[in-house]
Amino acid sequence: MKPRNSLPAAHAVPRTLRLGLSVLPQGHSLTCDAVLFDMDGTLIDSRACLEQTWRAWCARHGLDVDAVLRISHGRQNGDTVRIVAPHLDRDNEIAALARAQEDCRDGIVAVRGARRLLAQLAPARWAVVTSAWRRLAEIRLECAGLPLPSVLITADEIQRGKPNPAGYLSAAARLGIKPAACVVVEDAPAGIAAARAAGMRVIGITTTVRREELGCQWVIDDLMSLTVRTRPGRDVEQPSSDRDT
Repeated sequence: MKPRNSLPAAHAVPRTLRLGLSVLPQGHSLTCDAVLFDMDGTLIDSRACLEQTWRAWCARHGLDVDAVLRISHGRQNGDTVRIVAPHLDRDNEIAALARAQEDCRDGIVAVRGARRLLAQLAPARWAVVTSAWRRLAEIRLECAGLPLPSVLITADEIQRGKPNPAGYLSAAARLGIKPAACVVVEDAPAGIAAARAAGMRVIGITTTVRREELGCQWVIDDLMSLTVRTRPGRDVEQPSSDRDT
């Protein structure tokens, strides 16, 4: 049986890409076969909706909203509830949060540079790995005016969410590309940990947390700092780790 979202065999292995970063010296690039994106905070700015729903939820249960927001970034709702409120009925709380988040659509926009960057990538060269479930992911991508990827890995398709690497490994497998040949763009520590655990290089984006909290060697402010190059260029040596030394 062909996995959901898998690409036709003829398109499974794209040619090598060169990702140009404005933070690197001119003429340098990262070489990869595919780019894997987180969704919220990376491709889409959904902070207004996320904060609105979590603030209402915290007020209802008497929880510290700032502490919950720090934990929730990049995690599935169920994992956040388990961590911050293990005494609550997890299934009921997940359902309530899902309804609130699906109903909140105001202020959802694309991160600067997202449309331009995705337009430079062929369908077989990129995927989205998100802690949102499929319906929510499709709602937010549509609200932001971004295309639905050929490979979309959502929370309802994997057993363990970020920081577990399952989502990123699944995306690479469905694209037909080795994990080491993928570059991930992420905004949250949980997602960065997931990408590293999958054996992938990571570019951090400072849309959610501060640069020093990302712990990445390569950090950008928005997606305008990334370009896809097809012409020959000088490659950056692939390090054993993408952490600063």
